[in-house]
Amino acid sequence: MQKEDYYARIEQPELRDYGVYLKVDKLLDCQKPLSDMVNADELQFQVVHQVEELWMKLMAYTLVDVIDYLEKADTHRIVTLMGRVHRLMRMMTQQLDLLETMSPKEYQEIRLQLGNGSGQESPGFKFLLRIPPDLWKAFRTTYLEGRNLTVEDVYDAKYDHGDSYVVAEALVEFDELFQKFRAHHVYLIHRSIGLGSKSLKGRPVDLLQAGARHRFFPELWDIRCDMTDRWGAEYGVVRDTLPRPESAAE
Repeated sequence: MQKEDYYARIEQPELRDYGVYLKVDKLLDCQKPLSDMVNADELQFQVVHQVEELWMKLMAYTLVDVIDYLEKADTHRIVTLMGRVHRLMRMMTQQLDLLETMSPKEYQEIRLQLGNGSGQESPGFKFLLRIPPDLWKAFRTTYLEGRNLTVEDVYDAKYDHGDSYVVAEALVEFDELFQKFRAHHVYLIHRSIGLGSKSLKGRPVDLLQAGARHRFFPELWDIRCDMTDRWGAEYGVVRDTLPRPESAAE
């Protein structure tokens, strides 16, 4: 069988109910024709980024529901849906590893196909960046102000591992995983084109590093520093050295 025959079977599979329901014909038509790929890695590049857009669509859809459940104080549903979001973030991060199988030269050949486009224009990613303020507003209104609590109360003064704490930690985990995804992407860029180069928009790729240091919910991170500093003042910055076991002292 010739390569062209294999390509035809890959691009135009026989569809039954399962394939019809998933619209596999349209899904497989979202990539360049196999015979037009600039190199053997371009299909992988397109598929990984298209799948990431689908995951981000699902994540955004889920987070919109989370906002609604935050307003209703439905803690159990919030925790379940945030667990889904956390899994999506981990999958997205792991998927990036596939792109590390490309050589820098192959990546450059594919990069030229983007015109003036770059990953910074990802519609799914840009939309996700807009959601955290609404998540925080709903959390603050329902789980803090609605219960006469502050972040400090939740984590220290009135800490009881209750609903407010559990939901706050679900938000923190989302924040952490999102920033890990951004950091992983920085390393991918570092490996593919180098951090000293310019993006297709002419901006230094180093800007990605600044994004990786961004926090969605700074109040939930800062409280940890505040508590540690306060405890340090109470316990003393310098503490006595732990006694060594007798066998180690000999």
